[in-house]
Amino acid sequence: MLRGSIRQGYMWRSVLDKRCTLLIKNVNFVIIIRSTWQLTELKLANMKNLTCHRGLLFSLILSGLFLACSDDTDEAPTPIDPSDNIIPEKFSVAVPSALTIGTNPNGRTNNDDLSGNSIYEALGLFIKLGEESAEVTEAIILGIRSLDITGATEGAYLSADDERNKRFQTIEGATYEGTNYEFELLITDIEDEGNDDSGKAMQIFWNTNPVEGVAILKPYNIDRSEPTDSPEAIYKLEYQSESDMGYDAHMIVSISGLTFDPEEDPYGVDNLKMFVGRTGETVDVFGNSNHPQAQFFTDDTGFNWAFVASGSDEKDLGVAEVGLPPSTLNSTDRTEILETYSMRNVFSSQILEEFPLIGQELIDQYLNNTFPPGYFNDNGFVQGGESPGEEWDEFESRITDLAPYNPSSISGQEISFQ
Repeated sequence: MLRGSIRQGYMWRSVLDKRCTLLIKNVNFVIIIRSTWQLTELKLANMKNLTCHRGLLFSLILSGLFLACSDDTDEAPTPIDPSDNIIPEKFSVAVPSALTIGTNPNGRTNNDDLSGNSIYEALGLFIKLGEESAEVTEAIILGIRSLDITGATEGAYLSADDERNKRFQTIEGATYEGTNYEFELLITDIEDEGNDDSGKAMQIFWNTNPVEGVAILKPYNIDRSEPTDSPEAIYKLEYQSESDMGYDAHMIVSISGLTFDPEEDPYGVDNLKMFVGRTGETVDVFGNSNHPQAQFFTDDTGFNWAFVASGSDEKDLGVAEVGLPPSTLNSTDRTEILETYSMRNVFSSQILEEFPLIGQELIDQYLNNTFPPGYFNDNGFVQGGESPGEEWDEFESRITDLAPYNPSSISGQEISFQ
Protein backbone atom coordinates (compact mmCIF):
# COMPACT_ATOMS: atom_id res chain seq x y z
CA MET A 1 0.00 0.00 0.00
CA LEU A 2 2.78 2.42 0.99
CA ARG A 3 4.74 1.65 -2.19
CA GLY A 4 1.63 2.26 -4.31
CA SER A 5 0.95 5.51 -2.50
CA ILE A 6 4.49 6.77 -3.09
CA ARG A 7 4.33 5.77 -6.77
CA GLN A 8 0.99 7.54 -7.25
CA GLY A 9 2.34 10.56 -5.38
CA TYR A 10 5.13 10.97 -7.91
CA MET A 11 2.64 10.46 -10.74
CA TRP A 12 0.12 13.15 -9.80
CA ARG A 13 2.78 15.67 -8.84
CA SER A 14 4.43 15.13 -12.21
CA VAL A 15 1.09 15.52 -13.98
CA LEU A 16 0.25 18.76 -12.17
CA ASP A 17 3.68 20.32 -12.70
CA LYS A 18 3.51 19.45 -16.40
CA ARG A 19 0.00 20.81 -16.85
CA CYS A 20 0.74 24.06 -15.04
CA THR A 21 3.74 24.47 -17.35
CA LEU A 22 1.56 23.79 -20.41
CA LEU A 23 -0.99 26.33 -19.24
CA ILE A 24 1.65 29.04 -18.82
CA LYS A 25 3.24 28.23 -22.17
CA ASN A 26 -0.16 28.42 -23.81
CA VAL A 27 -0.88 31.85 -22.36
CA ASN A 28 2.49 33.09 -23.58
CA PHE A 29 1.57 31.69 -27.01
CA VAL A 30 -1.74 33.55 -26.96
CA ILE A 31 -0.02 36.82 -26.11
CA ILE A 32 2.96 36.52 -28.45
CA ILE A 33 1.47 34.72 -31.45
CA ARG A 34 -2.31 34.91 -31.45
CA SER A 35 -2.48 38.51 -30.26
CA THR A 36 0.05 39.89 -32.75
CA TRP A 37 -1.36 43.40 -32.41
CA GLN A 38 -0.24 43.94 -28.82
CA LEU A 39 2.68 46.24 -29.77
CA THR A 40 1.65 49.73 -28.82
CA GLU A 41 4.16 51.99 -30.51
CA LEU A 42 2.68 54.49 -32.97
CA LYS A 43 4.74 55.92 -35.81
CA LEU A 44 4.12 58.16 -38.78
CA ALA A 45 4.68 56.45 -42.14
CA ASN A 46 4.18 57.10 -45.85
CA MET A 47 1.10 55.75 -47.58
CA LYS A 48 -0.36 55.58 -51.08
CA ASN A 49 -3.15 58.14 -51.48
CA LEU A 50 -6.49 57.04 -52.95
CA THR A 51 -9.10 59.62 -51.97
CA CYS A 52 -9.26 61.96 -49.03
CA HIS A 53 -12.03 64.15 -47.66
CA ARG A 54 -10.82 67.37 -45.99
CA GLY A 55 -7.22 66.43 -46.74
CA LEU A 56 -7.11 63.58 -44.17
CA LEU A 57 -6.01 60.04 -44.86
CA PHE A 58 -4.81 57.38 -42.45
CA SER A 59 -3.78 53.76 -42.32
CA LEU A 60 -3.89 51.44 -39.34
CA ILE A 61 -1.24 48.77 -39.72
CA LEU A 62 -2.15 46.04 -37.25
CA SER A 63 1.05 44.03 -36.89
CA GLY A 64 3.15 47.07 -36.00
CA LEU A 65 0.32 49.42 -35.14
CA PHE A 66 1.58 52.24 -37.28
CA LEU A 67 -0.66 55.20 -37.94
CA ALA A 68 0.05 56.72 -41.35
CA CYS A 69 -1.18 60.07 -42.56
CA SER A 70 -0.69 62.09 -45.71
CA ASP A 71 -2.25 65.08 -47.38
CA ASP A 72 -3.02 65.85 -51.02
CA THR A 73 -0.86 68.98 -50.78
CA ASP A 74 2.68 69.64 -49.67
CA GLU A 75 1.44 72.19 -47.16
CA ALA A 76 1.34 71.26 -43.50
CA PRO A 77 -2.19 71.16 -42.10
CA THR A 78 -3.24 74.13 -39.97
CA PRO A 79 -3.14 73.15 -36.27
CA ILE A 80 -6.46 73.20 -34.46
CA ASP A 81 -7.32 74.10 -30.90
CA PRO A 82 -6.92 70.80 -28.95
CA SER A 83 -10.31 71.44 -27.35
CA ASP A 84 -11.91 71.20 -30.80
CA ASN A 85 -10.51 67.71 -31.39
CA ILE A 86 -13.36 65.22 -30.97
CA ILE A 87 -11.09 62.17 -30.46
CA PRO A 88 -10.55 61.33 -26.74
CA GLU A 89 -7.07 61.55 -25.20
CA LYS A 90 -7.65 58.69 -22.73
CA PHE A 91 -9.47 55.37 -23.25
CA SER A 92 -8.04 52.79 -20.81
CA VAL A 93 -7.10 52.07 -17.18
CA ALA A 94 -3.64 50.77 -16.27
CA VAL A 95 -3.25 47.61 -14.15
CA PRO A 96 -0.69 47.57 -11.28
CA SER A 97 2.51 45.76 -12.23
CA ALA A 98 2.26 43.64 -9.08
CA LEU A 99 -0.71 41.85 -10.72
CA THR A 100 0.87 41.35 -14.16
CA ILE A 101 4.40 40.20 -13.31
CA GLY A 102 4.59 36.44 -13.58
CA THR A 103 7.16 35.12 -11.14
CA ASN A 104 9.24 35.93 -8.09
CA PRO A 105 12.33 33.76 -7.57
CA ASN A 106 12.17 34.63 -3.86
CA GLY A 107 8.53 33.54 -3.46
CA ARG A 108 7.94 31.00 -0.68
CA THR A 109 8.20 27.49 -2.13
CA ASN A 110 10.15 24.31 -1.57
CA ASN A 111 10.69 21.08 -3.46
CA ASP A 112 7.63 19.49 -1.84
CA ASP A 113 5.26 22.35 -2.75
CA LEU A 114 3.52 23.20 -5.99
CA SER A 115 5.28 26.43 -6.88
CA GLY A 116 3.28 29.58 -6.28
CA ASN A 117 4.87 30.89 -9.46
CA SER A 118 3.32 28.01 -11.42
CA ILE A 119 -0.07 28.69 -9.87
CA TYR A 120 -0.25 32.44 -10.37
CA GLU A 121 1.94 33.15 -13.38
CA ALA A 122 -0.98 32.38 -15.69
CA LEU A 123 -3.12 34.91 -13.79
CA GLY A 124 -0.60 37.68 -14.43
CA LEU A 125 -0.39 36.73 -18.09
CA PHE A 126 -4.17 36.66 -18.59
CA ILE A 127 -4.46 40.09 -16.98
CA LYS A 128 -1.58 41.32 -19.15
CA LEU A 129 -3.32 40.04 -22.29
CA GLY A 130 -6.42 42.04 -21.44
CA GLU A 131 -4.44 45.13 -20.47
CA GLU A 132 -2.33 45.08 -23.64
CA SER A 133 -5.46 44.69 -25.75
CA ALA A 134 -6.81 47.86 -24.15
CA GLU A 135 -3.49 49.67 -24.61
CA VAL A 136 -3.46 48.81 -28.30
CA THR A 137 -7.00 50.11 -28.76
CA GLU A 138 -6.13 53.33 -26.94
CA ALA A 139 -2.96 53.70 -29.02
CA ILE A 140 -4.98 53.53 -32.22
CA ILE A 141 -7.43 56.10 -30.87
CA LEU A 142 -4.60 58.46 -29.89
CA GLY A 143 -3.11 58.04 -33.34
CA ILE A 144 -6.42 59.01 -34.90
CA ARG A 145 -6.51 62.02 -32.57
CA SER A 146 -3.32 63.30 -34.20
CA LEU A 147 -5.36 63.83 -37.38
CA ASP A 148 -7.18 66.73 -35.66
CA ILE A 149 -10.67 65.58 -36.59
CA THR A 150 -13.26 68.15 -35.49
CA GLY A 151 -16.46 66.69 -36.92
CA ALA A 152 -18.01 64.34 -39.48
CA THR A 153 -15.57 63.24 -42.16
CA GLU A 154 -14.98 60.36 -44.57
CA GLY A 155 -12.38 58.98 -46.94
CA ALA A 156 -10.66 55.94 -48.41
CA TYR A 157 -7.10 54.75 -48.52
CA LEU A 158 -4.84 51.90 -49.58
CA SER A 159 -3.42 50.14 -46.56
CA ALA A 160 0.35 50.27 -46.66
CA ASP A 161 0.45 46.95 -44.82
CA ASP A 162 -1.94 44.52 -46.54
CA GLU A 163 -2.39 46.68 -49.69
CA ARG A 164 -6.17 46.43 -49.46
CA ASN A 165 -8.59 49.32 -49.90
CA LYS A 166 -10.06 50.62 -46.65
CA ARG A 167 -12.85 53.09 -46.02
CA PHE A 168 -13.31 55.31 -42.97
CA GLN A 169 -15.90 57.75 -41.75
CA THR A 170 -16.75 59.65 -38.61
CA ILE A 171 -20.44 60.20 -37.93
CA GLU A 172 -22.11 62.70 -35.62
CA GLY A 173 -24.88 61.12 -33.56
CA ALA A 174 -24.97 57.33 -33.08
CA THR A 175 -26.50 54.66 -30.85
CA TYR A 176 -24.94 51.42 -29.58
CA GLU A 177 -26.85 48.90 -27.46
CA GLY A 178 -29.41 51.50 -26.44
CA THR A 179 -26.90 54.21 -25.47
CA ASN A 180 -26.65 57.46 -27.44
CA TYR A 181 -23.19 58.73 -28.38
CA GLU A 182 -21.99 61.99 -29.92
CA PHE A 183 -19.73 60.32 -32.46
CA GLU A 184 -19.00 57.07 -34.28
CA LEU A 185 -15.86 56.09 -36.21
CA LEU A 186 -16.11 53.22 -38.69
CA ILE A 187 -13.32 51.58 -40.70
CA THR A 188 -14.11 48.84 -43.24
CA ASP A 189 -12.24 46.65 -45.72
CA ILE A 190 -13.88 47.79 -48.95
CA GLU A 191 -13.49 44.49 -50.80
CA ASP A 192 -15.31 42.64 -48.00
CA GLU A 193 -18.15 45.08 -47.39
CA GLY A 194 -20.50 42.51 -48.95
CA ASN A 195 -19.59 39.86 -46.35
CA ASP A 196 -21.69 38.99 -43.31
CA ASP A 197 -19.54 41.28 -41.15
CA SER A 198 -19.72 44.04 -43.80
CA GLY A 199 -15.92 44.11 -43.83
CA LYS A 200 -15.91 46.05 -40.55
CA ALA A 201 -12.43 46.41 -39.08
CA MET A 202 -12.96 48.96 -36.32
CA GLN A 203 -15.96 50.74 -34.84
CA ILE A 204 -15.83 53.28 -32.02
CA PHE A 205 -18.73 55.03 -30.29
CA TRP A 206 -17.93 57.80 -27.83
CA ASN A 207 -18.95 60.89 -25.91
CA THR A 208 -16.48 63.69 -25.26
CA ASN A 209 -17.52 65.13 -21.89
CA PRO A 210 -17.15 63.04 -19.87
CA VAL A 211 -15.21 60.65 -22.08
CA GLU A 212 -16.98 57.31 -22.37
CA GLY A 213 -17.42 54.87 -25.18
CA VAL A 214 -17.01 51.48 -26.82
CA ALA A 215 -14.33 50.38 -29.30
CA ILE A 216 -14.67 47.15 -31.32
CA LEU A 217 -11.85 45.73 -33.46
CA LYS A 218 -11.56 42.78 -35.82
CA PRO A 219 -7.82 42.33 -36.49
CA TYR A 220 -8.38 40.16 -39.59
CA ASN A 221 -10.14 43.01 -41.37
CA ILE A 222 -7.54 45.56 -40.31
CA ASP A 223 -4.56 43.63 -41.67
CA ARG A 224 -4.46 40.58 -43.95
CA SER A 225 -0.68 40.56 -44.46
CA GLU A 226 -0.01 38.18 -41.57
CA PRO A 227 -1.50 34.65 -41.32
CA THR A 228 -3.91 34.08 -38.46
CA ASP A 229 -5.56 31.05 -36.91
CA SER A 230 -8.36 33.26 -35.53
CA PRO A 231 -9.90 35.19 -38.45
CA GLU A 232 -13.16 35.69 -36.54
CA ALA A 233 -11.57 37.00 -33.35
CA ILE A 234 -13.07 40.29 -32.14
CA TYR A 235 -11.93 42.57 -29.34
CA LYS A 236 -14.07 45.10 -27.45
CA LEU A 237 -13.04 47.85 -25.05
CA GLU A 238 -15.61 49.74 -22.96
CA TYR A 239 -14.38 52.82 -21.10
CA GLN A 240 -15.82 55.42 -18.72
CA SER A 241 -13.67 58.31 -17.49
CA GLU A 242 -16.32 58.93 -14.81
CA SER A 243 -17.37 55.46 -13.76
CA ASP A 244 -20.99 54.61 -12.97
CA MET A 245 -19.73 51.69 -10.84
CA GLY A 246 -18.27 53.71 -7.98
CA TYR A 247 -14.74 54.16 -9.38
CA ASP A 248 -12.92 57.22 -10.68
CA ALA A 249 -12.68 55.44 -14.05
CA HIS A 250 -13.14 51.91 -15.37
CA MET A 251 -12.75 49.77 -18.46
CA ILE A 252 -14.02 46.37 -19.57
CA VAL A 253 -11.98 44.33 -22.06
CA SER A 254 -13.67 41.45 -23.92
CA ILE A 255 -12.20 39.03 -26.46
CA SER A 256 -14.07 36.32 -28.35
CA GLY A 257 -13.47 34.00 -31.27
CA LEU A 258 -9.89 32.92 -30.58
CA THR A 259 -9.35 29.47 -32.09
CA PHE A 260 -6.68 26.86 -31.46
CA ASP A 261 -5.70 23.25 -32.12
CA PRO A 262 -6.55 21.32 -28.93
CA GLU A 263 -3.92 18.72 -29.78
CA GLU A 264 -1.23 21.41 -29.71
CA ASP A 265 -2.85 23.75 -27.19
CA PRO A 266 -4.93 21.75 -24.71
CA TYR A 267 -5.23 24.84 -22.52
CA GLY A 268 -6.15 27.16 -25.38
CA VAL A 269 -8.22 30.27 -24.64
CA ASP A 270 -11.23 31.12 -26.79
CA ASN A 271 -12.92 33.93 -24.82
CA LEU A 272 -11.91 36.43 -22.16
CA LYS A 273 -13.55 39.28 -20.23
CA MET A 274 -11.88 41.54 -17.68
CA PHE A 275 -13.01 44.55 -15.63
CA VAL A 276 -10.51 47.15 -14.38
CA GLY A 277 -11.62 49.95 -12.05
CA ARG A 278 -9.41 52.69 -10.59
CA THR A 279 -10.00 54.77 -7.46
CA GLY A 280 -7.05 57.04 -6.73
CA GLU A 281 -3.97 54.82 -6.88
CA THR A 282 -5.92 51.62 -6.13
CA VAL A 283 -7.06 49.35 -8.95
CA ASP A 284 -9.56 46.48 -8.75
CA VAL A 285 -9.53 43.75 -11.41
CA PHE A 286 -11.83 40.81 -11.97
CA GLY A 287 -12.70 38.54 -14.85
CA ASN A 288 -12.60 35.15 -16.55
CA SER A 289 -10.80 33.39 -19.37
CA ASN A 290 -12.37 30.27 -20.89
CA HIS A 291 -10.37 27.11 -21.72
CA PRO A 292 -12.89 24.79 -23.42
CA GLN A 293 -10.62 21.76 -23.95
CA ALA A 294 -8.56 21.87 -20.77
CA GLN A 295 -8.29 18.96 -18.33
CA PHE A 296 -6.32 18.52 -15.12
CA PHE A 297 -6.40 14.99 -13.66
CA THR A 298 -9.77 13.57 -14.66
CA ASP A 299 -11.80 13.56 -17.88
CA ASP A 300 -13.67 16.68 -16.76
CA THR A 301 -13.16 19.05 -19.68
CA GLY A 302 -13.43 22.81 -19.94
CA PHE A 303 -12.92 25.39 -17.20
CA ASN A 304 -12.79 29.12 -16.57
CA TRP A 305 -9.78 30.77 -15.01
CA ALA A 306 -11.87 33.10 -12.82
CA PHE A 307 -10.19 35.73 -10.67
CA VAL A 308 -10.53 38.84 -8.51
CA ALA A 309 -7.62 41.08 -7.61
CA SER A 310 -6.74 44.48 -6.16
CA GLY A 311 -3.48 46.37 -6.04
CA SER A 312 -1.54 49.60 -6.35
CA ASP A 313 1.46 50.63 -8.44
CA GLU A 314 2.28 53.31 -5.88
CA LYS A 315 2.70 50.65 -3.20
CA ASP A 316 3.82 47.85 -5.57
CA LEU A 317 1.43 45.43 -3.86
CA GLY A 318 -1.49 43.24 -4.88
CA VAL A 319 -3.80 40.48 -3.64
CA ALA A 320 -5.66 37.97 -5.84
CA GLU A 321 -7.99 34.99 -5.53
CA VAL A 322 -8.52 32.42 -8.29
CA GLY A 323 -11.17 29.79 -8.99
CA LEU A 324 -11.39 27.04 -11.62
CA PRO A 325 -15.15 26.62 -12.22
CA PRO A 326 -16.43 24.46 -15.10
CA SER A 327 -17.06 26.35 -18.33
CA THR A 328 -20.71 25.28 -18.08
CA LEU A 329 -21.29 26.62 -14.55
CA ASN A 330 -24.25 29.00 -14.66
CA SER A 331 -23.67 31.04 -11.52
CA THR A 332 -22.84 34.55 -10.38
CA ASP A 333 -22.31 33.50 -6.77
CA ARG A 334 -18.85 34.50 -5.57
CA THR A 335 -18.70 31.73 -2.98
CA GLU A 336 -19.47 29.04 -5.54
CA ILE A 337 -17.09 30.34 -8.22
CA LEU A 338 -14.09 31.16 -6.01
CA GLU A 339 -14.52 28.91 -2.96
CA THR A 340 -16.42 25.79 -4.04
CA TYR A 341 -14.26 25.73 -7.18
CA SER A 342 -11.09 27.15 -5.65
CA MET A 343 -7.84 25.89 -7.14
CA ARG A 344 -7.17 23.98 -3.96
CA ASN A 345 -10.55 22.23 -3.95
CA VAL A 346 -10.46 21.40 -7.67
CA PHE A 347 -6.91 20.04 -7.60
CA SER A 348 -7.41 18.12 -4.34
CA SER A 349 -10.68 16.43 -5.35
CA GLN A 350 -9.41 15.47 -8.81
CA ILE A 351 -6.13 14.12 -7.43
CA LEU A 352 -7.99 11.92 -4.94
CA GLU A 353 -10.40 10.74 -7.64
CA GLU A 354 -7.60 9.79 -10.01
CA PHE A 355 -5.07 8.61 -7.39
CA PRO A 356 -7.13 7.18 -4.48
CA LEU A 357 -4.09 5.78 -2.64
CA ILE A 358 -2.77 9.28 -1.96
CA GLY A 359 -3.36 10.57 1.54
CA GLN A 360 -4.84 14.02 2.16
CA GLU A 361 -1.80 15.01 4.22
CA LEU A 362 0.53 14.62 1.26
CA ILE A 363 -1.86 16.53 -0.99
CA ASP A 364 -2.17 19.34 1.54
CA GLN A 365 1.60 19.62 1.72
CA TYR A 366 2.00 19.80 -2.04
CA LEU A 367 -0.87 22.27 -2.49
CA ASN A 368 0.38 24.50 0.31
CA ASN A 369 0.69 27.57 -1.93
CA THR A 370 -2.87 27.21 -3.23
CA PHE A 371 -4.38 28.56 -0.01
CA PRO A 372 -6.23 31.73 -1.04
CA PRO A 373 -5.63 34.54 -1.47
CA GLY A 374 -2.28 35.05 -3.19
CA TYR A 375 -0.11 38.00 -2.18
CA PHE A 376 2.10 39.88 -4.65
CA ASN A 377 4.65 42.66 -4.81
CA ASP A 378 6.51 44.23 -7.73
CA ASN A 379 8.51 41.00 -8.17
CA GLY A 380 5.41 38.80 -8.43
CA PHE A 381 4.06 36.07 -6.13
CA VAL A 382 5.12 36.28 -2.50
CA GLN A 383 3.01 33.68 -0.70
CA GLY A 384 -0.50 32.30 -0.38
CA GLY A 385 -3.05 31.99 2.41
CA GLU A 386 -1.38 34.02 5.15
CA SER A 387 -0.78 37.75 4.72
CA PRO A 388 2.90 38.77 4.59
CA GLY A 389 2.02 41.99 6.45
CA GLU A 390 -0.58 44.62 7.23
CA GLU A 391 0.32 46.65 4.14
CA TRP A 392 -1.66 44.08 2.10
CA ASP A 393 -4.78 44.37 4.30
CA GLU A 394 -6.63 47.05 2.31
CA PHE A 395 -6.33 45.04 -0.91
CA GLU A 396 -7.37 41.80 0.77
CA SER A 397 -10.49 43.48 2.12
CA ARG A 398 -11.34 44.94 -1.30
CA ILE A 399 -11.38 41.61 -3.14
CA THR A 400 -14.04 40.27 -0.79
CA ASP A 401 -16.48 42.62 -2.55
CA LEU A 402 -15.45 41.50 -6.04
CA ALA A 403 -16.74 38.52 -8.03
CA PRO A 404 -15.86 37.10 -11.46
CA TYR A 405 -18.37 36.92 -14.28
CA ASN A 406 -20.78 34.01 -14.76
CA PRO A 407 -18.55 31.25 -16.24
CA SER A 408 -21.20 30.05 -18.70
CA SER A 409 -21.65 33.59 -20.04
CA ILE A 410 -17.92 33.81 -20.79
CA SER A 411 -17.78 30.39 -22.44
CA GLY A 412 -20.70 31.44 -24.66
CA GLN A 413 -19.54 35.03 -25.18
CA GLU A 414 -19.98 36.52 -28.65
CA ILE A 415 -18.94 40.01 -29.75
CA SER A 416 -20.23 41.69 -32.89
CA PHE A 417 -20.27 45.06 -34.59
CA GLN A 418 -23.29 47.31 -34.63
